[in-house]
Amino acid sequence: KSSLLRMIAGLDAPSAGDVYIQGTNLARLSPGKRAAVRAKLLSHVHPKPNDNLLPHLTAIDQVARVAARRKAVRNAAHQMLEMLGLTTRAGYFPDQLSGGEQQRVAIARAFASSVEILFADEPTGNLDTATGQHIIDLIFELNAEFGTTLVLVTHDSRLADRCERSIH
Repeated sequence: KSSLLRMIAGLDAPSAGDVYIQGTNLARLSPGKRAAVRAKLLSHVHPKPNDNLLPHLTAIDQVARVAARRKAVRNAAHQMLEMLGLTTRAGYFPDQLSGGEQQRVAIARAFASSVEILFADEPTGNLDTATGQHIIDLIFELNAEFGTTLVLVTHDSRLADRCERSIH
């Protein structure tokens, strides 16, 4: 499942076949051109919260970095962190944040990029049950608010049941 998600998210190229996103065949693009398509259209939340974040950037800078295409970048980043209950943690680096906080920063970054498609690979896999439920609720709330297409990989049938469409 994770390999398929990485291919349709443009992170890896398939060894055979084609992957189309809005009429563009990702399988035929160079890694640099795939990265350009990802930057414009796609975002990815990894299963391990810290894999999402750059260690040298604070939470606010993580989000502001991808919100650069929007006006008032710092304000947009602050608003996104506020939505996720992270304003008091905005100046913290990833290694100073809990796993749940790291995952919320990664989610804030993903939605702040104003992409059309968000790929989430087991976004709660490394979190305790309560934090995982909170993260999932946030993902679905932000998904509804921003109108982003959400492609979610999970082993959790309760989570899959919340999706509009499920492929087994």
